[in-house]
Amino acid sequence: MPLTLLDRPEVLRAIFYPRPEYASSAQVAGARALSIQVEPGISVGARLFVADRTAPAILYWHGNGELAADYDGLSALYTDSGITLLVVDYRGYGSSDGTPTCANLLSDAVQVYHAVGQVWQEHDLFPSRLCLMGRSLGSAAAIEVAARFGEDLDGLIVESGFADTFALLSRLGIRIQGANESRDGFNNAAKMERVTIPTLIIHGQEDVLIPAQDGQELFRRCAAEDKHLVLSPGAGHNDLLLVGRELYMDSIIAFVFGESGGPTR
Repeated sequence: MPLTLLDRPEVLRAIFYPRPEYASSAQVAGARALSIQVEPGISVGARLFVADRTAPAILYWHGNGELAADYDGLSALYTDSGITLLVVDYRGYGSSDGTPTCANLLSDAVQVYHAVGQVWQEHDLFPSRLCLMGRSLGSAAAIEVAARFGEDLDGLIVESGFADTFALLSRLGIRIQGANESRDGFNNAAKMERVTIPTLIIHGQEDVLIPAQDGQELFRRCAAEDKHLVLSPGAGHNDLLLVGRELYMDSIIAFVFGESGGPTR
């Protein structure tokens, strides 16, 4: 469904911050630079960090001001813990083709998910489990795929995710009169009602861009019986690793390996 209101130019400028990837960044040891076709003539870039041929894997969509290449320096937190990480860019980001829109963010997420099997095959990987993860803006991509294809997945992780698109836009200085979340927005909260796979939601208690109440609402609306909410004390929107790294990583590692997802609060 076209997201007509969200794809207005003034809204796109507030949501997306695309930037190119420097060619030298592809040379970082252990990072495999990929290109995944999402429609004829259009591909998005991605970064693959392998822990082991059969290690559980996370398919990850990042925040709006990040690149997949930015995870070169963070990937060891996952691979050293036995988790393979595949981080995907949006159109216009890094080495990707095209221009980002809210509509193609969702449609591309679906195409990337469909391409994951080929990625594993090309790199001789046989992940024992596959979880989705979306951070901030990336929560919309991960929730879209989980709501549609959850029966084929082992879990969903949402970090600093938003429940209400237009409340977030208002905090960004964009107010749209007459907008309806179910008709015009990403509709993350309602989609969580179709998510039945194990779910871990991580949020900073001091997040002012996307308040912790958004994470709590996503948790409340989630239809999974096995669901966990981890609120990081003192953490904001962009510093969960800095403020609460042990809680953050311990929760993710346990969840990905099918153990506890951390404390539910």
